[in-house]
Amino acid sequence: MTPMITDVSGILIGHAENREALTGVTVVLCPEGTVGGVDVRGGAPGTRETDLLNPVNMVQEVHAIALCGGSALGLAAASGVAQWLHERGHGFDVGVTRVPIVPAAVIFDLAFGSPVWPDAAMGYAACEVAGPTTAEGCVGVGIGATVGKILGPAQAMKSGVGTWSEALPDGTTVGALVVVNAFGDVWEEHGGIIAGARAAGGGFVDATRALRDPALLAAFGGGRADEVSNTTLAIVATDARLTKAEATKLAQMAQDGLARTIQPIHTPFDGDTVFALATGVRQGPPMVVLGSIAADVLARAVERAVRAAVGMGGLPGAGDLAG
Repeated sequence: MTPMITDVSGILIGHAENREALTGVTVVLCPEGTVGGVDVRGGAPGTRETDLLNPVNMVQEVHAIALCGGSALGLAAASGVAQWLHERGHGFDVGVTRVPIVPAAVIFDLAFGSPVWPDAAMGYAACEVAGPTTAEGCVGVGIGATVGKILGPAQAMKSGVGTWSEALPDGTTVGALVVVNAFGDVWEEHGGIIAGARAAGGGFVDATRALRDPALLAAFGGGRADEVSNTTLAIVATDARLTKAEATKLAQMAQDGLARTIQPIHTPFDGDTVFALATGVRQGPPMVVLGSIAADVLARAVERAVRAAVGMGGLPGAGDLAG
């Protein structure tokens, strides 16, 4: 079986999507006692409850993470996740009830497909089907994901959800799940472009080089759809025992995996956000080891997100351009 984030024991993944409107939600359900952290680097994030993950704040556990399409409107899906958890007795005990802690983040996919977004019912539905394995590519939040938009949406490519994991020598597991909806191109680490802005005569434009073109630079800043239709979201998980501060550092180090594979990254047009989850089953290695491996695992998940995507909405997937 392909390595995936659910190799971290207790982590469950659920997807729900609207295949006509091309938007969806992906939910990661956490075992009791899971500690969370987050690192937000993109210039246009859309998030919920990320302040709770700040190490100086009170709440210590998270119960789920929701990755949603639909821009800020899609954050409604997290309410459905919270409802599902509450019905099953999960949440932060406030005396009179339990309040599920469900941090969430969104990608902008409203310009791809129809301007429809995930709602609470879709978030609830993703929880209902959550399990210990997950599909990749155009599922859940990945159904509306695209990459390579420097020349506009018509020259972009389809992307999706990807996952990977690695078992360390001491038995610690590190896994990652990512939805790649980047403004930039996706590169194979130590290789060439896998998916990105397509040139009119075939092949790829290479966004990093194209940004040096004065004629192209003059086109930015006007609020074009290709400028706002972005954001890469990721979750890294481990069964190591971490504090909130350490989980935050894990998320920060894992961001390097995005920088290795997506160029350009963390632009003003992207809301790039990485969550970290630590289930606390084992002591685990030092953070220098854990964070470095997390970046490697996330980079591999990014590659899988574009390789697993298929053509949809008039845009090709990487497999459609093979050869």
